[in-house]
Amino acid sequence: MSLRLLDESGVFLAEYSLERFFVRENSGWLIGRLRGNGHCEAPGNLAYDKSEKRYRAARKFKPVFLKPEADRYLAQLRSVSDNLVTHDETWLTDYPDHDAMPVPHRRVDAEVLRKLLAAIRQSRALEIYFQSMNVNRPDPVWRWITPHAFAFDGLRWHVRAYCHIDQKFKDFILSRFLDTRADAEPGAKPTDDRLWAEFFDVVLCPNPVLSATQQQVIAQDYDMTDGCVAVPVRKALLYYFSKRLRLDVSGMLDNPHESPVVLANSDAFKKALAEAMA
Repeated sequence: MSLRLLDESGVFLAEYSLERFFVRENSGWLIGRLRGNGHCEAPGNLAYDKSEKRYRAARKFKPVFLKPEADRYLAQLRSVSDNLVTHDETWLTDYPDHDAMPVPHRRVDAEVLRKLLAAIRQSRALEIYFQSMNVNRPDPVWRWITPHAFAFDGLRWHVRAYCHIDQKFKDFILSRFLDTRADAEPGAKPTDDRLWAEFFDVVLCPNPVLSATQQQVIAQDYDMTDGCVAVPVRKALLYYFSKRLRLDVSGMLDNPHESPVVLANSDAFKKALAEAMA
């Protein structure tokens, strides 16, 4: 059991274990530490609201026990918008009206997912009934894979697995698994998947076509240092990263505002991407 301290907007500020209160048999001990009674660690941070009979963060509140994180607050809002959790399951109280852009639901068979997880945990190959978009395989077929990881590209989940037909590691869209059947000895080990294990630093910088002030705000937006930011990406996921940030079409767009960042290490990126796509 714990006590959560929120500010006037309902933003989470700190959390304290109530077990410490019970040991001391005095819940006012923590309040004293925050208000400034006796040994003070956060003087003046709490103010008592008589009308609501509760403590709130004072106007001059300054974080002492943790650094407030905007990402954490916004992530909870998004989780509620995506119906992953309810408001009661978050730390939010007085929350603003909010929503998130809906993404078409991808149906994943729970039993198929269970079999895939079992195969990964037990280091086994799995026979799957899979619908490929390959023109040479227009109909679903039974095939063997040795799965070892899952990857999310921002829109859909993939299974990273060794393909026994093509004899290489590939990505299989999870929602296109129609059924599973037998299991067997693995065709490869997870450590053999070099493209999954290796990372490539994608260096991004503001689009030089933008105005100077626009480039400054893009640098701030992407938390850049000295006008660039290096994003480590698994080589196996470089294709999805490129698509998500539209790096593959940044030079062909008439409106630079549609592609606010560009590659600063374009040649090295193209080489790494070609290696990953081979």
